[in-house]
Amino acid sequence: MTNSTVNFKDYIRVIEDFPTPGISFKDITTLLKDGEAYKAAIQALKKQVEHYNIDVIAGPEARGFVIGAPLALELGVGFVPVRKSGKLPSKTISASYSLEYGTDQLAMHEDAIKPGQRVLIADDLLATGGTIATVVDLVKQLGGEVVGTAFLIELEELQGRKKFEGIDVQSLVTY
Repeated sequence: MTNSTVNFKDYIRVIEDFPTPGISFKDITTLLKDGEAYKAAIQALKKQVEHYNIDVIAGPEARGFVIGAPLALELGVGFVPVRKSGKLPSKTISASYSLEYGTDQLAMHEDAIKPGQRVLIADDLLATGGTIATVVDLVKQLGGEVVGTAFLIELEELQGRKKFEGIDVQSLVTY
């Protein structure tokens, strides 16, 4: 299987009315459980982002880990986990972001990004862009330069990329 012949949408299960009525949930677990499709997806993302000459990839929990970490391995760069506050063991910085009902916080180790490092942010899905905009803020707080973002899926109608205009967005599949 070569990634140029793969229709990745064929490996993404769509579940209507989950988690609430009116939502059309894009389930990537069906892609992740197929080793060849998963590998092809990571390699396709690699081709889309390797020109950025990145130093490190940052990925928000939890599905940003399953995209960002293997992508970092493919590119030969480090991976920085971005977690909910209280989950990282060393000194952290944090930023709040809005949810449908309330707010939450994401955190990163304060020594995770060195000033001037070129950072790619990777996640499974770009929807409204709130989570990624928060990760962009954390990277910038540490002096990193966000040179791009990479997603398996982008929900175009939600226009999430507008929350971090000026940063390149790469997506394998769009809905």
